[in-house]
Amino acid sequence: MPEFISDPERLLPILFTLAAALIVSFAVTPLVRLLAGKVGAIDDPKRDDRRMHKAPMPRLGGLAIFAGFMAAFLVFGTGETDRVVIGILIGAVIIVVVGAIDDILTLPWYVKLSGQLAAAAVPVISGLRADIFTNPIGGDPITFELLSIPITVLWIIGITNAVNLIDGLDGLAAGVSGIASISMLVIALATGNPAAALLTAALAGGCLGFLPYNFNPARLIMGDCGALFLGYILACSSILGLFKFYAVISFAIPFLILGIPIFDTAAAFFRRLAKGKNPLSTPDRGHVHHRLIDMGFSQKQAVAILYSVSAVLGLSAVVLHISGELRVIVLLLAVLACIAFYIGLVRKNKKDKESGKAEDDGPEE
Repeated sequence: MPEFISDPERLLPILFTLAAALIVSFAVTPLVRLLAGKVGAIDDPKRDDRRMHKAPMPRLGGLAIFAGFMAAFLVFGTGETDRVVIGILIGAVIIVVVGAIDDILTLPWYVKLSGQLAAAAVPVISGLRADIFTNPIGGDPITFELLSIPITVLWIIGITNAVNLIDGLDGLAAGVSGIASISMLVIALATGNPAAALLTAALAGGCLGFLPYNFNPARLIMGDCGALFLGYILACSSILGLFKFYAVISFAIPFLILGIPIFDTAAAFFRRLAKGKNPLSTPDRGHVHHRLIDMGFSQKQAVAILYSVSAVLGLSAVVLHISGELRVIVLLLAVLACIAFYIGLVRKNKKDKESGKAEDDGPEE
């Protein structure tokens, strides 16, 4: 057992960080909602058919998550602050500022991308590098040396945008990010990585404090400032706490934990390329949450489904790391397949009932 787990003086700050982030985020969210109205950060559902809410919705909710995260970490996490962590925090400020401006003014995609590049560059310059990867086919670890710089930047920008892309239903991005951060927190605790544990505890607390206001029907949405921030911290935390082990199985852990946003983003990228569109600047209505809505599920049902999938993937990653038993992962993924089959069966039965009702309601001959 890692030393700081068995030492209450080192474990308590992590628990306090999570609790403080939750409390601050919950308390600040109503104030952020008022601020969004005053500065005109309002999302209009009439802008396109991708938006699921029916009435104009205040944005900037991510500022509450950010406030809870920063307040908790600066109070309880300073003991584990080094150059890399400071770089991550500075990058977080940059990404939130860029997202908040976009929520108010709607920036061009290339301006947003430039801001994300600047935010990703700060922790990389500070020393955050995905420089050693386990070899998925066995053998010695793969060392990227100078290539680790662009690889790290691409990973941070990719995950940052991946979380932003799944922010399409009430409570979805915050809930999936909360589940992912809790999964990373458990692994950070198991491996004795206090810096990663504090970052993910603060993020989990911020998400949990925001969710009561963001569940369907939401009173506000997090906006780009929130979704980009969540993706950024998850990306940096995964490099800090998950890519540092030599066991072959550890290669799969971050991809399992972040499975939903990674899968959805990859699918969107290739879908847009296949249609001859710019994958970075042409949003569409083909994301996984849109597909579930189009299948006939309500927002609450679609979010619950994706929460379940995210939880199974996170649990799989934790079990894989702790036990190294691939058989257990196969079992958990089989459970996931059963969930998918059940969803399809429920939908088929619903269609059959609707079809039968339509026939019953038809005109009599």
